[in-house]
Amino acid sequence: MAEILFYHLQRQPLEAVLPILLVKTLERGWRAVVQAVTEERMAALDDHLWTFSEESFLPHGTDRESHAGDQPVLITLAGGNPNNANVRFLVEGADLPADIATYERMVVLFDGNDEEALQTARGQWKAVKEGGHEATYWQQDERGRWQRKA
Repeated sequence: MAEILFYHLQRQPLEAVLPILLVKTLERGWRAVVQAVTEERMAALDDHLWTFSEESFLPHGTDRESHAGDQPVLITLAGGNPNNANVRFLVEGADLPADIATYERMVVLFDGNDEEALQTARGQWKAVKEGGHEATYWQQDERGRWQRKA
């Protein structure tokens, strides 16, 4: 059964949080798929993951590339698991996949300063719980440390 984590972004934007979580995912030897909703977000994340750190980059690609299945981190707009990822990241309110249980971990990142994003995340939380899955809710404290709230 997948471990499902909800990250309530209030103090840092997605572009600051996602790369850190992806690095930790790769350090565990896992593969990741990041599902966005818009072409613009997918392109922005693709660009950002190459340059987010001066010391390193995240090896990744998009599902538009010919060898998408070989990517350790794949950014997509679609469902499915083309790179056999262990972890699925949902951004921009991307829908929960039907195959949640096939992942080690599912991470829902949502903007706490956007009312629509909050409502979408609440609906996803409810669907996860009704589906019998375990979920945890994380929020940053004043120092920027993630605290489990539920």
